[in-house]
Amino acid sequence: MDEIEIASPTYPQDGLSYLALGDSYTIGEAVPAVSSFPYQLATALNAQKTKVTAPTIIARTGWTTDELIAAIKDKALTGKYDIVTLLIGVNNQYRGYNADTYRAEFVQLLTTAITYAGGNKKHVFVVSIPDWGVTPFAQSRDRAQIAREIDQYNAINKEETLKAGITYFDITPGSRNAAADAALVASDGLHPSGKMYGEWVGKLLPEVVKAFGN
Repeated sequence: MDEIEIASPTYPQDGLSYLALGDSYTIGEAVPAVSSFPYQLATALNAQKTKVTAPTIIARTGWTTDELIAAIKDKALTGKYDIVTLLIGVNNQYRGYNADTYRAEFVQLLTTAITYAGGNKKHVFVVSIPDWGVTPFAQSRDRAQIAREIDQYNAINKEETLKAGITYFDITPGSRNAAADAALVASDGLHPSGKMYGEWVGKLLPEVVKAFGN
């Protein structure tokens, strides 16, 4: 399917800073960068008069929690960020990694996210893992098993996120609508389309705006 064209926005130079941590779901694999959820979120925030600069993104397709941890160390970012989002874990599930290891590494990443947010937990936002089992890519796989495992991983990241006092967004139920709506899937038959990312932003936007008192 063709992606909806989104005009490239212009971001202010003096707005809130935004760091997005994750994997393919953060960079927006198979869609234009401007259609990814971090860019759509920044654009939507600016439209709501909450000025945000262009996102800084540490994410790559295929990354697991340990690979994201290593990449963050390699980047050695020293600044603080006003907004930090975290979405990670699908590749741990895909590779059949140990769930307890995921928990420990996810908690480490949560701590890192809080540190980048200058210790302000109200400025950290965690997004659940979407269910890729409903996509055309998974048609020859055990979709019920994928759903169970995604739910297991999300139960872990939700528990640890709420325990840490951080805002959690459960976008997984909506991601399963892709089973009946091809417009929610990108052209590669696996990753979310710009339309689905827009739905995520619809959930995030009010909470992020509220966190900054606008």
